[in-house]
Amino acid sequence: MPRHSAAKDLSLKWLELFQICARKGSLQAASKETGLTISTVSHHLRNLEDHLGVELFNHSRRPMVLTPKGQVFLRNIDDALFAIRKAKAEASAGSIAEASLLRVGSIEDFDSDIVPELAVFLSQHMPNCDFMYQTDSSHTIIEMLRNRHLDLGITTTPNDRTRDLQERPLLRDPFVVVLPRICEHPVSDIVEGRSPLPFLKFSSNLIIARQIDSQMRRLGLSSVSSFECSNNQTLMAMVAAGAGWTITTPLLFSRAQRFQSRLRMHRFPGKSFSRTLAIVATPDCSRSVLELVDGKMRALITEHAISQQCQSNPWLEESFRLIS
Repeated sequence: MPRHSAAKDLSLKWLELFQICARKGSLQAASKETGLTISTVSHHLRNLEDHLGVELFNHSRRPMVLTPKGQVFLRNIDDALFAIRKAKAEASAGSIAEASLLRVGSIEDFDSDIVPELAVFLSQHMPNCDFMYQTDSSHTIIEMLRNRHLDLGITTTPNDRTRDLQERPLLRDPFVVVLPRICEHPVSDIVEGRSPLPFLKFSSNLIIARQIDSQMRRLGLSSVSSFECSNNQTLMAMVAAGAGWTITTPLLFSRAQRFQSRLRMHRFPGKSFSRTLAIVATPDCSRSVLELVDGKMRALITEHAISQQCQSNPWLEESFRLIS
């Protein structure tokens, strides 16, 4: 039976908690994310349902499951809350110099020189701001953004929908084959498993590894692997020592300068493929901060990666590039 709508005005807090509970599937998880007690979260949800006069959740199910009306409501609320948060961020942003806190996450691909230079640049342009920088996997950074533990992340574009996050494509980074310089086997023979050189690959829990494995399967390629590693520098060291070959990207290759004299980078044979790197931010991150980070990252990537690698390997110019 429909409930009688309550006299209270619709609360933004109710809507935000409803969105979190729908995403997390439990009152306990919503309580942990918001810092509210479980009973307080439950009270706000009941107030929302009373106000609307409908059941949004099937309260007898665990984890919490949306009713059909709840699913429709969520679709509309996702868009509405995104617009509200974006408007709030723009209205309260003020000048860059007035920013007080910025939490930035980045994949380790930028950790050696680009992110340190970005940090110095931001500290000079945002003198009153407290900063927190975190290096982690793309999956972890996206999750921290969704949970509002970061304001902005520089990461691989996620495969699934980023819900209310802002996403700015930044760099197209093609996959390439890296061999020991002394290797004389044709690249196609190596990739297709017709050489004794083993395949050294990224750990299977990484997004980059799943992208490579997916493409290899599509092409019907199967190379014997004797080594898995989550660290690109270690892979480059192993290839430079003649222990095998690997698939990586020009950006990652550019980070391994100490090994490059013993390595050769080649175009991936057959159908090429690439990953996209992006700046992903919460709706609360102001456009002025996003523009500042975006502009500086483009300049640093061009200086430290694109210019150097395209000069040494002109065949990269069309595929290894910034996304406008």
